[in-house]
Amino acid sequence: MKRQITGCLILLGLSGLAQAVDNPPLSLDRDRLSNLAQEDQRAREIIRRADRVRAPDQPFRYTLTLLEHKGGRDVTENQQVLDISMRFYKPSEQVEKGDARALVRFVAPARDKGKALLSDLDKMWYFAPDLRRPIPISRQQRLMGQVSNGDVVAADFDYSYISTLVGEEACEQQICYKLSLQRRWPYVTYPAINYWVEKDTGFPRRADFLSADGVLIKRSYYRDYQPVLGQMRPTTIVVEDALRKDNYTTMRYSDVRLESLPESNFQKEYLLRLNG
Repeated sequence: MKRQITGCLILLGLSGLAQAVDNPPLSLDRDRLSNLAQEDQRAREIIRRADRVRAPDQPFRYTLTLLEHKGGRDVTENQQVLDISMRFYKPSEQVEKGDARALVRFVAPARDKGKALLSDLDKMWYFAPDLRRPIPISRQQRLMGQVSNGDVVAADFDYSYISTLVGEEACEQQICYKLSLQRRWPYVTYPAINYWVEKDTGFPRRADFLSADGVLIKRSYYRDYQPVLGQMRPTTIVVEDALRKDNYTTMRYSDVRLESLPESNFQKEYLLRLNG
């Protein structure tokens, strides 16, 4: 399903750490639309197919369990369970502005109940019962281990990145397409990604997330493919630390279902009503 898919946002006492983020305009002007038409169309076809393997294009809801591993040990005391509702519609050349919104409710541990994140395409807010109002936060801030705020909500790589097909190479026991992805919008969490997609099935297998200067930030593996909503999808993403492979975080997806979600659930004001 998803990635991105790191984690240094400490949600307890977050209000002192949050910072406002400048948000660029989102509409696609004629020049951008022209550039879209000139992109590597074969790469876009591969990315689009892989996007629909990772997540459906209809409103859906899922449970996400995060577990950190350090030096070969499961840090079970830090395990988090999130309930995530997602609306995701990809823009076309006819419809200039896409719609990608997510509401993240904290289920466990008990100390985090009542906390929530709201993602509205280029913006993200955090709310807790002890706050008077939602506060803006960055997608790059860590949530847990190697997982950031922006990683826990579904992302469409085709919309977020300009892709290029680099070639084909072995990945595990299969042959994969290797693709180079460059950030399309300034607010996208990672500047660049090297992405491996299985040639025969279109299944994502690995993603290397890179800084603006090409340094590896972290590496994700898509695993445990199972039938979900009529499609084989990865139900586990393993996110490795760039420097130590024995430090990683697993993201496990469960109870994935389509759900009709009202627009009102994805407004900042709704966060104030979650505990009402």
